[in-house]
Parts: sequence; C-alpha cells; structure tokens
Amino acid sequence: MSVPDYMQCAEDHQTLLVVVQPIGIVPEESFFRIYKRISAVSQVNVRDSQRVLYIRYRHHYPPENNEWGDFQTHRKVVGLITITDCSSAKDWPQTFEKFHLQKEMYGSTLYDSRLFVFGLQGEIAEQPRTDVAFYPSYDECETVEKRIEDFIESLFIVLESKRLDRATDKSGDKIPLLCVPFEKKDFVGLDTDSRHYKKRCQGRMRKHVGDLCLQAGMLQDSLVHYHMAVELLRSVNDFLWLGAALEGLCSASVIYHYPGGTGGKVGSRRAQGGSLSAEAGNRHRPGALTSNGINADTSSEIGRAKNCLSPEDIIDKYKEAISYYGKYKNAGVIELEACVKAVRVLAIQKRSMEASEFLQNAVYINLRQLSEEEKIQRYSILSELYERIGFHRKSAFFKRIAAMQCAAPSIPEPGWRACYKLLLETLPGYSLSLDPKDFSKGTHRGWAAVQMRLLHELVYASRRMGNPALCVRHLSFLLQTMLDFLSDQEKKDVTQSLESYTAKCPGTMEFITLPDGLKLPPVPFTKLPIVRSVKLLNLPTSLRPHKMKSLLGQNVSTKSPFIYSPIIAHSRGEERNKKIDFQWVQGDVCEVQLMVYNPMPFELRVENMGLLTTGVEFESLPAALSLPAESGLYPVTLVGVPQTTGQITVNGYHTSVFGVFSDCLLDNLPGVKTNGCTVEVIPALPRLQISTSLPRSAHTLQPSSGDEISTNVSVQLYNGETQQLIIKLENIGTEPLEKLEVTAKTVNTKEKLYGDFLSWKLEDTLSQFPLKPGKIATFTVNIKVKLDFSCQENLLQDLSDDGISVSGLPLSSPFRQVVKPRVETKPINPQESSKVGDFSHVKTLEAILNFKYSGGPGHVEGYYRNLSLGLHVEVEPSVFFTRVSTLPATSTRQCHLLLDVFNSTEHELTISARNNEDLILHAGECQRMAIQVDKFNFESFPESPTDGTQFANAKQLEEERQQAKGLEINSKLDICWKIPSLKREGEASVEGVLNQLVLEHLQLAPLQWDILIDGKLCDCDIVVDCKVGDPIPLEVKLTNWSKHSVGPFALTVTPYQDYQNGVHNYELQDAITFVGSNTFYIDSVKPTKDSVYFGALLFLYTGDFYLNIKFHEDNCSRELPLSWFCLPSVHIRAMEPMVQTKL
Repeated sequence: MSVPDYMQCAEDHQTLLVVVQPIGIVPEESFFRIYKRISAVSQVNVRDSQRVLYIRYRHHYPPENNEWGDFQTHRKVVGLITITDCSSAKDWPQTFEKFHLQKEMYGSTLYDSRLFVFGLQGEIAEQPRTDVAFYPSYDECETVEKRIEDFIESLFIVLESKRLDRATDKSGDKIPLLCVPFEKKDFVGLDTDSRHYKKRCQGRMRKHVGDLCLQAGMLQDSLVHYHMAVELLRSVNDFLWLGAALEGLCSASVIYHYPGGTGGKVGSRRAQGGSLSAEAGNRHRPGALTSNGINADTSSEIGRAKNCLSPEDIIDKYKEAISYYGKYKNAGVIELEACVKAVRVLAIQKRSMEASEFLQNAVYINLRQLSEEEKIQRYSILSELYERIGFHRKSAFFKRIAAMQCAAPSIPEPGWRACYKLLLETLPGYSLSLDPKDFSKGTHRGWAAVQMRLLHELVYASRRMGNPALCVRHLSFLLQTMLDFLSDQEKKDVTQSLESYTAKCPGTMEFITLPDGLKLPPVPFTKLPIVRSVKLLNLPTSLRPHKMKSLLGQNVSTKSPFIYSPIIAHSRGEERNKKIDFQWVQGDVCEVQLMVYNPMPFELRVENMGLLTTGVEFESLPAALSLPAESGLYPVTLVGVPQTTGQITVNGYHTSVFGVFSDCLLDNLPGVKTNGCTVEVIPALPRLQISTSLPRSAHTLQPSSGDEISTNVSVQLYNGETQQLIIKLENIGTEPLEKLEVTAKTVNTKEKLYGDFLSWKLEDTLSQFPLKPGKIATFTVNIKVKLDFSCQENLLQDLSDDGISVSGLPLSSPFRQVVKPRVETKPINPQESSKVGDFSHVKTLEAILNFKYSGGPGHVEGYYRNLSLGLHVEVEPSVFFTRVSTLPATSTRQCHLLLDVFNSTEHELTISARNNEDLILHAGECQRMAIQVDKFNFESFPESPTDGTQFANAKQLEEERQQAKGLEINSKLDICWKIPSLKREGEASVEGVLNQLVLEHLQLAPLQWDILIDGKLCDCDIVVDCKVGDPIPLEVKLTNWSKHSVGPFALTVTPYQDYQNGVHNYELQDAITFVGSNTFYIDSVKPTKDSVYFGALLFLYTGDFYLNIKFHEDNCSRELPLSWFCLPSVHIRAMEPMVQTKL
C-alpha cells in the first residue's frame, strides 16, 4: 500500500468502505450532487437490531490499497456504487458492460454493488432490477437515499454472514493464514503443521474476526477478540499483525470513550454509549463462536482481558503498535496513518507534547517517491494536526512548505492560487494579521524576520497570479507594519518595488475581496510620514470672529456650580476634551497644523495631503510636500474651506505616498497629541482689507492686550502739524459689509499730548454702506500732533542768563531780539555741535486704529470682526517756547504776553499769532514776540469739573484746572508756524509753557471796576469830552466775581494834570469842583452782585484832566490783594461850550 489516507481516524475501523464512481461521461457538478446525497447516508440502524452500521464513502480509492483488506477490514472496498448518463436504449448494453468491468476491479472484496442510471427511460428502465436504479434526470431522483439504505442492509447481511462464517469455521485446525501482499512470498515452504504456524493463523484470524465484529456494530465482542489476538500473536512474535491487533484494540476503546469521534467533524457520529448494554444480551448467543480455536463461551475471557483500554493505555498501545509497524519497510503507510490516528486522540485528550512526538515520528516516515500533489496533501495534514494540538507556529511552518510545494519548479503548471491560499492560512501561526490595526496596539508580536519573509512570498505569489492590486496591498502592509525592522537598503528596495506596482495599479482604501470570500482591509500609511501632533489653528487675528456681548452674556459666568444649567450648555466627558474654544467661519480658509516626521533614509514625497472631516461640508485643499531624510519634527499646515455652518470634526488626513492613497484616522493613531478635534463653524462674515496713503512701517506695534496688528504705517510730522490719513476700506469677502465702528487707542508713549491726536468723521464713510463685495469705501483720519512746546531746563538757564529785558520800551510794538548762545555753553567737539541744546531728538507716538465690522449671515447671528491698523508717528520738534512772561497793557483788562520762540528745525520758519505780524526765524534762531491779549475770567471755571470723583488728590485737580486754563489761552492766541521751503505748517501751543505766575497775570481781577463819565466807559486811551460849566455825571460800578462778599470800601477821586514831563499838578481847586463829595463809600457786595455809586464833576476851565482814584486803607482793603483794586485810568478833555450866533 503506497497511498496514505491522511484523513483516517480511529473510528474509521468500524466503517464499511463504499466507492462511488462515475461511468462514462458524467458532468462533474451532477456527479458530486448525487455523491453528496449518497454520502449523507453514513449510518444506518440495522433492522430488528440495536446495532448501527457506519459507512465511509470514497469517490477515488487506489486498487492496491484494497489488497490490504484482510489486514484491516475497513480498508476493504465492500460496496461499489456507479453513476452514469445513458440517454438512449442502444447505449445501455455498453453502459452495463462498463459497470461489470468496474466491479471486476474490486471484485474479490465486494459484498454488493449498484448502478444508478440517469436519463434512460422506456422498456429497459421499467424492468425491475435490484442492482440497477433508473432515474429520468438528476433532478428527479427522490429515492436515492432509500436505495442506499437498502444497499447498506444488503452489505450488512453479507458482513454478518462472513463474520459468522469466520467464527464458525469447521475446518478444524486448518485455519487459513491471512497475509498482507508483501508476506506471500515469505511464507512459501513453511511447515504448516507446526504449532508456531497454527498459533500465527489463529491469532491473525482472531484479529480479523475482531475487525468484522467492530464493523458489524459488536463493540464488546471485538474487544474480546482483539485481546485474545494480542496474546496469541505476541507469543509467536508476529509483530506486524500484533501491531494491527493493538491498533484495533485502541480503535475499539477510542470508539467507546469518545463516541463523538476524533475526526473533528461535529455531529459526524451518533453516541455509542448504549451499544454495550445492547450487545450484552446478544454477546453469548448459542453457537455464536465454536471451539475450533475460538471458544464459544467468552465470558471468562472478557473478564481476563479487562475489555476496554483506559485513555492512558490507548496511547501506550498506539506507541507499541507503531513501534511494531516500524520494523517493516513496506508498512510505512500503516505506520503513518496510525500516528495520525493517535494524534487525533491525543488532541481530544489535550496532551499536546505527546501528540507532537507522534507527529514528529510521522514526518520522518519514509514512503515511496511521492508526487507533488501527495506532498502538498501530506504537509497540509501535518499542519492541520499541529493546529489541532495548539502548535500554531509549527502548523504554519508545514502549511508554508505545502504552499511552496504548490509552486515547485518540477510542476509544469505551478498552482500559484493554491500557494497564495495556503500562505494566507499560515499568517495566524506567525502572529501575523492582514489588518494593520492589530499592529498599532502595544508591542510587536512574533518574529519580524519570518513575518517579512512571508509577506514577501505573498507579494511574489500575488504577482505570479497576475493580481497587481494584491501585490500593492501586501507591500503596503509590509512597509507599514515592518518599517521598524527594515534596514535602510530594504526600505529603498521595498519602496522601489511598490512604486513599480502602483504605476500599473494605484493603491486604494477599498477592501479587496478574494475568491474564497476573505476581505483584505486597506492599509493606510500612518508612518509615512509619522504624525506626532495635530493642532487646529485659530483664524488670523484680523479674521477671528467675536461674539457681540449681550446683557446676559456680561452678567452670567461661563462656569457654573450647578450640575446642569439651562442657560449655559456645559460639555461633558470626551466633548470637553475635544471641543475648541474658538470658531471657524464659513467660506474662510481654515488651517490645521501637523507635526510630521520622515522615518525613511531618503527624501519622502507626500502628494495630495488633505484633511478628513465630518459634520460640515468641507472643501479640503490638498497640499504636496517633500520631507528630507529622517527630518525630525517638521510642521505641515493643511487647509480647507468649510462650506456650511455647524460642528465640524477633523477625523484625520489623507495622503498619497509611493502611489498608495491612504486615509489616516486619528482614532487609529493613539500616540498623536491634539488640542481637540471639533470646532464650531459660524455663518459667513465679510472680509475687510485696508490700504492707506502712508508707507508701511518697519516698526511693529506690540499692544498690551496681545492683539496682532494687521498693517503698520508710519509718518513723520513736525510738532504741531496736522496731516490727513486716507484709508481705503475694501470688502474682499463674499458678504456685504453692513456695520462699521472705529476706535483709537494710543500705546507705548510717555509724551503728553495736547488736543485730539486722531479725529475722524465716520458719517461720511457710513454713507457708502452697505459695502458690496469688491467695492471700496474711503475713510479719512486727521493726525494732529501737539506735544509740549517748552524747552529743556539747560536752555532755559542759558537764555535767562543773557539778561533779556523789555523795560522802558514802547509797548505799542513787539520787542524783537536775536538770542545767541553763550560761548562757554557750546560743545567742545565740533562734530557734536548742532543746535543749542538737544533739539534734534525725535519723539515717537504710536496708536492703534481698530475697525469693528460685520455683515451678512454672521451679523444676524451676532458676530463681528476686528481689524487693527498700527500708526507709528515720528514727531520732530518745530519751535520751542524757551521763556514766557507778561507786561501790563494800558487797559486793566489787557496785558502783553512775551514769548521767546526758538526755531529748532533746519529750515527758515515763520511764526504768527492772531492780530500779529509774521515773525521770521532762521534755523537755530531764537526771537521774542509780544502778543496783546485780553485777560481771562478763570473764575468762571468750575472748581471741580466732575465733582472731584476721578481725581485722587487736590494736586491732580489743580493740574486739571491749569490745563483747562492753558487750553483757553491757547485758543485765543492762535499761534501758527510755517516752513515755506517744505510747504508745511502747524500750530504752536503754549499749554505746557504757562506757569502759575503768568496765569495770574493773565487773569481778570475778581473785583471788576467800571468808571463811566457822562455815561461813557473809561479805559485805555479813551478820552471823554465835556463842556466847561456843565456838570458831568460820574459813576463807579463794582462787580464781585469772587466767591465771597467784599467791602465795605472807601475811595477818593483826585483830579490832576499831566504836563508830560514827569510833573503832575494836583492843585486844581480852582479848575474843578465836585458836585457833592469826592469820596465814595461802598457797602458790602455779595458774590456775582454789583453796586453802582454816583457823583458829578464840574469843570471851570478848559484842558486835559486825569482822575486819580485811591482807596482808603482799612481792614477790608488790606485783606485783599492789590491786584483786585486795579481801576481804569480816566482822561477827560474839557472844552469851551459852543456859542450859538443869533442871526
């Protein structure tokens, strides 16, 4: 016997072998359909008995194996079923002849046979026959199973007769010697009368009867016969048949202990537990066994043999039997099959180590030269058996050998599909899965070198199968999962192979379904490149949306002590970790930053890299990048545009590397750091772009609030100069710009500003709204720089030392004098000498213009945007007021303000004040100008403009009052400067120059004295004309602007004449007389009240007269300052009365 049956198991010893074969040309599909129905009748209950008959069907069985039927009866073909197509009666004789020829092949062992004819109808089909069944077609054969059951019953009858015949042999001592094929030549010439020969015959026959009993369903009887056969055969050292008797004993014991079978097919056999009790009543039937070498009464022998073997003894007897088989070279197949049967039993007993010893023995059993198909079958069965005992890697080893055998060079047409299929089955044994997700959890399992070899073989098999998609999938899997174990050269080789395959068939993210239904999952390249972190970026500062604050939003905190708040929705659990506190805007480009790393030893080109999102319609804008070899962490920014509003979740990214398209999900990348994956997309807002008439600034403003400035512009101005800044507002978005608010804030300056630095009229711009997309509106801002015009202390000292004075000069013309610096104050180093003092110092002013705008759907939802413009102003000094003083004027309500003006520019400059001539100053020149001004009534200023609530102390209050006084004085002076060569002009402010003494000189006295002569107000150079001889009314009016009541006062009016030579004549009793007293008494006057006192003068002579009014010194007048008693001068011209001539 040369063809082993690797599917053999111990329970096959109780089966009857039936061969089912086609005759002639029978469609394969039809044959196997009938064969399946036939093989379904695998066990039949014997009629009028509790025994069960088991049938083993084969559609192919080597005739040489049938020759071993006497050695083990389950190897004997006892039934033959043939299937044929016969469509006409004329073909019937030939068909029937073929049936007889087929029977002759197994004729010596057949118990019975059947012929199933399909397609023949008519007279022949209607003839009743027991060995032939006619059916119209393969679909109309309902009685096939019934025919098979009848056939099996006929087999049982023959089997039972043979069993009884063997057990009741009447030939005395002449028991035939049963032999295996290779023994026949060895027994030629032996003494058949020897005691040794007879025992050999008896032992073999006992063993043969045991086989027949086992097949006939008499398990207990077979155990008895096997025990007796073992004793007889052991005594004569008939080792081959002794091994067969031991194997039969093991098989019967296995059937008893494991009624479910050892073949691994669930439900293949019915329980046998009840068979022993059924056989107990039939075991000692009278005449069942005779005394011709076989005692009819076996009860005592049953007790001696201990009947069934224990599970441990079964394995020991198997080992013994196999050792006996090993003594015979021609029994290799028997030995191999015995090893397989023992392994199946040990697998059920979970004795893996002992089973591996049997399998190891089976590996080294030498058979004849096997064909390639037989080798594949052998290695496959070994693999299956190793799998059953839990030796997964060993199983995979033999499965891989079987796969390689499918594509052996000696095979004319290698079976690459079968090779590929077997290779796939080896993967679990090497801890290898084709799902890349299994390799992202924890440490690597299995031997990487073996796994890589196996994956390469899968790639090669796929290529020989002509399936490039499989090649790409397996190479991608190799590169993704084994990247850490590949050398630099291997990485280059694998990627080159992958690129060559993807040139024909690009890698996709689709499942690949194999013919057997297995689905290969996609392999995303999460390591090419490796992503370490994913960060969703906020929009640029100028594009970030802001929510308009409502009353509710200002008063309700975003944190709440309550578990649930109906006003504020708190995120919980995972959402809290993934929700981001900023928003994206519909229609705007949004960014996600990835920190990536290239692990390859060469430049990695990543194409078509973009974002994978859910929740909102999102237009991803793919990017292409090239990462240098082993680059380290490298930032990559992926962008896209959300098209709708709502919640958007970034699930991952997609790439195209080496021709393989990958969708990499963040959930499958546990090592990736992220600041969250979900962000809210709000409705679209307009986008504002600003451009100005000024050049961009190299200085970048850094506001304290941390906001970014989108645009910075700079301008250079002289102190006091005003310039217009024209800003173009362009709507570059897709939504109309409907709302605009502008605010300004001065930053990073220590300089004191006077007046409004930035001013504008927003109404002119808003009249152009709503601003459609692509349209431009203009916005004008006035930049006015007014810093302190006072000079430094060192220069003030220099100018005061020069001793400039204006005493004794006519007040009608301003005093002008060029002031030159003293020699000793000039710098020694000529390179450092420029101007007097440090007047070239440029001061800097910085401000931020903030544009708050909104429009479109975002405005409806209450969102707006901020755009900031940084303004950098360099202020060069224009003029300085180095010294200020006052001189009294001819009127008590006026005075002269004296200003020393210094031109600190490098150009000729003219300066002018209201009602004054222009004063020309050369570069570095200082001149004095006098300005006649009306005194100011500062008492009308409130003492505390804001009730004193915003000032910390009295000093701040006083500074505020002084600033208000300076502002009023400056507005009346209207001092301006011009630089004709540059065509630039500006204002000059004295607000920071005036000290307290000057302010007092410029202030009207709280007591206002008015003197009227003949109803005319006297002041300055006013001359009142009167006639000699007429009394002239004199009024003295006192108005109290102070905060307290004043008086009483007494004043005396004394007339005099001025001779213009320094001599005053007060002896005018004969020239002037008073009507009444020349002394006025004034009672107390309350605040804001006035009091008028009347008198009269009578001039007796013509001439120019003056009135000198003096106050009497008393307690009331001494308590008040002298400046409160400044009365205007009175000049009266007395003339002759007009004489009317009578006609």
